[in-house]
Amino acid sequence: MLDPKLIRRDPDGVRAALARRGDTETVDRWLELDGRWRDAVARFEELRAEQNAASQEIGRAKKSGEDATEAIARMQDVAAQVKALGSEREEVERERDGLLYAIPNLPEPDAPLEDTVVREVGDATKTGKDHLELAGEGIDMERGARLSGSRFAYLRGELVFLELALVRWALEKLRGKGFEAVIPPVLVREDALYGTGMLPDTEQQIYHVPSDDLYLVGTSEVALASLHADEILEGDQLPRRYAGFSPCFRREAGAAGRDTRGIFRVHQFDKVEMFAFVPAEESPDEHQRLLAIEEEILSELGIPYRVVDIAVGDLGASAARKFDLEAWLPGQERYRELTSCSNTTDFQARRLKIRSRREGGRPEDVHTLNGTAVAVGRTIIALLENGQRDDGSVALPEALVPYGAPSELTPLR
Repeated sequence: MLDPKLIRRDPDGVRAALARRGDTETVDRWLELDGRWRDAVARFEELRAEQNAASQEIGRAKKSGEDATEAIARMQDVAAQVKALGSEREEVERERDGLLYAIPNLPEPDAPLEDTVVREVGDATKTGKDHLELAGEGIDMERGARLSGSRFAYLRGELVFLELALVRWALEKLRGKGFEAVIPPVLVREDALYGTGMLPDTEQQIYHVPSDDLYLVGTSEVALASLHADEILEGDQLPRRYAGFSPCFRREAGAAGRDTRGIFRVHQFDKVEMFAFVPAEESPDEHQRLLAIEEEILSELGIPYRVVDIAVGDLGASAARKFDLEAWLPGQERYRELTSCSNTTDFQARRLKIRSRREGGRPEDVHTLNGTAVAVGRTIIALLENGQRDDGSVALPEALVPYGAPSELTPLR
């Protein structure tokens, strides 16, 4: 969430930044509620002082044998006002704090108003079959739908070993770049989703298990961000970098009719996610570092791609800036989103109460960043379609063979 001190100190700057996202009213409403809350607090303290004075006056009157009736009546009146004002203050505070959680992060000044292609890498002219034609029964949508409904699939045969090789190869690469591997829980409490900004922003996409009041994560970013919730990290412990592997679950509400063929947009998929905790001044460079790793991965896999600087209007609530890497898919003859990386600045850390302390200093908010290393299903799509040969077989990257992937694929029939 945003720093309330920043909103009070620079309301015009916050308004201008949020206006780029299309939000022109929230700040004024929050300032109104904050003003009412601060007035209520001040009045509450005044009444408490009156209540204490009246109580002392009653004590003195009783001690000296004087009539305390008037003082008692005054104290009862003040006590009633204190109770009423306390309730009003709490109600305004709840509304104000709830609204604060609904305010998105401020976009970076350089974040564009429209999606902007930064660069294109590789040959994006190849056309051909799509991944389902190439995989055959290796991607079994029919039996997956019979088991679980639409947008579920069985992955079979050599494609299983391709997935496992992709995951192991990516984790080894990230370990060499200073990331600690993590397999996190995928069922989390509500506060973890609020902490990362998934709630109240994307509730329509999240699976809820009401009997246990737990939620299935749509990305391991949620669990990785919460790894240090309510902690103060010493300055020499930063940066902290994690590579999380997990299944992910998304309802894909509102996506009817979009990408219904194959495994591009499904309800369950696996992913290797990068997550970093860094000092505030290092987050822009860390963002470029995550982006460079994502590009390195696609280049080594031989997947043509382009980098897109995402428009502020399409940023998630927590992101100040986001880059997408879109892979060229010959079966669709267009670029499609494969990975992304976001700088969420101190937005998530403030919600999750994650701070750091430099030597001799006071605790301060850290910055958090996330980036997809490998979205397994979509990467398999890109590998199949870009590696296809005229005879229907598929050449796979040699880099994955030492990790158990086949060097080529002949579809199951």
